[in-house]
Amino acid sequence: MIEWITGGLLLAGVALMLLAAVGLLRLPDFLCRSHAVAKATTLGIALILLAAALRAESEPGRVKLLLAMLFQLGTIPVAGHVMGLIAYRKNLPRWRERPIADHRGSNLADTGSGASSADGLRAH
Repeated sequence: MIEWITGGLLLAGVALMLLAAVGLLRLPDFLCRSHAVAKATTLGIALILLAAALRAESEPGRVKLLLAMLFQLGTIPVAGHVMGLIAYRKNLPRWRERPIADHRGSNLADTGSGASSADGLRAH
């Protein structure tokens, strides 16, 4: 039974890592790419390490794998956020074909006053 569980966790983790790679290649700008990579990679690595921990034969090995999983769960999202923040502050080019909320200059408080949903949003 444990073989089926670890196999499922490994397949799900590899599928998420593949999804991160596809997102890296297909998404239009840095912020979209970093978001896809950070989210899918975090969960993918966590599932792969959890499967390895379930199959580990020694208790110290399990503990090390679970600690590595917790470290990845804590550091990958933070690193992705910092990279996105730096890209935002450096005004890297963004995808221009959809409106996005820009907190630098637009007044987003006016969007709830019965105006259309595009009010207060500025396309970049």
